[in-house]
Amino acid sequence: MSRLQDYSYYVNSEEAQKQLYKRSLLVVIISQIFSGAGLAAGITVGSLIIQEMTGNESLAGMPIALSTFGSALSAYLVGRLSQRYGRRFGLGAGFITGGIGAFGVILAAMSGSLAILFIFLFIYGAGTSSNLQARYAGTDLANKKQRATAVSVALVSTTVGAVAGPNLVLPMGYVADFIGIPSLTGVFLLAGVAYLLSGLTFLLFLNPDPLLVAREIELANQKNQEESGELQLQLVHQRTANRMGIWIGAVVLVLSHGVMVAIMTMTPLHMQHHGAEISGIGIVIGLHIAGMYLPSVFTGVLVDRIGRPAMVIASGVTLATAGILAAYVAGGSIFWMSVALILLGVGWNFGLISGTAIVIDSTDVLTRAKIQGTIDVFVALAGTVGGLASGIIVAFSGFSMLSFLGTYISLLLIPLIIWMRYKQRNSSAQTA
Repeated sequence: MSRLQDYSYYVNSEEAQKQLYKRSLLVVIISQIFSGAGLAAGITVGSLIIQEMTGNESLAGMPIALSTFGSALSAYLVGRLSQRYGRRFGLGAGFITGGIGAFGVILAAMSGSLAILFIFLFIYGAGTSSNLQARYAGTDLANKKQRATAVSVALVSTTVGAVAGPNLVLPMGYVADFIGIPSLTGVFLLAGVAYLLSGLTFLLFLNPDPLLVAREIELANQKNQEESGELQLQLVHQRTANRMGIWIGAVVLVLSHGVMVAIMTMTPLHMQHHGAEISGIGIVIGLHIAGMYLPSVFTGVLVDRIGRPAMVIASGVTLATAGILAAYVAGGSIFWMSVALILLGVGWNFGLISGTAIVIDSTDVLTRAKIQGTIDVFVALAGTVGGLASGIIVAFSGFSMLSFLGTYISLLLIPLIIWMRYKQRNSSAQTA
């Protein structure tokens, strides 16, 4: 058996584990640079494509809703595949499926078929969920003080492609015109290539699989604990704390993602109604995505050093501030809408990394991928609800009402985390 497949080599060598951890992070970085470009297509022009095809603004939230609903199903399947076969095959399959969806959107726009467009927007969502789940791939061999930092490395790597994507709307439009496809679908061409490259990166280079190696290490540790008689007592204490941690982490991820998607989805139309050009909208969305991913350089370190709860509170406050700004500033102002959307992205970033770290802390490697996939289903469904509801709310009550609702929901994170700390103190006191 080769060293790549001999997991005992890694189980028995801390130095080998460290080397594999660094190698896995490098593969994640390369893949995320590619996949980041794929994220921008649906966000930037999805609502504009469907408005052009239907002439109905109340359906403008459908592209985000469909792609996020597709990402929900994909999150479940990728989580199950990763649990059984490792991150390599789970994430590779997810990204390639997302690439197929992106190419399908182009075919749908060319044929003018709304039904085909909806189907492929749904499939395109697999790339989004795979991009999010890739943040876990670098944490499987990380210790507790490295986990949030490892998540942040994956997210900041996404920045390169994700920020470039919206600003390539016009250049890719020229490419689309040149090859004879609708101008607005040019970024979906970019997305399809980007997702395929990302999937191939995982399939070809994430070997040995860090999740499978981490599982062997955990099984070896449990065997040693069983022999010393410590395992049963440790498991009893862990299960109670873990259930609460999984629940809290999931709520943080769901609320922060739902608020971000809802406000972000309707921003292009809101700005267009106030006279903004497509290039200006692309700048705002590009800066928003930079706000989502670029702070990861610092966020992971902050989450690991000052703690998960403090950063969850920071997420709630930042998202609420973004909602208030979005409600009051001029919709046609590139500067002020950029400020609001940057803060929206930063708040999401704080919530995603702190919530993810809470989930990782509360799961063991034997069931982690399955639980992570299940939680990401609810995260994606929150995006679906946010995308669908945003169009309806704006159509009947306006963009300001949508932003105010986002502010209110964001502030719920603060009492949630205070309650978590209270329960943790009580649990510690009872154990003592």
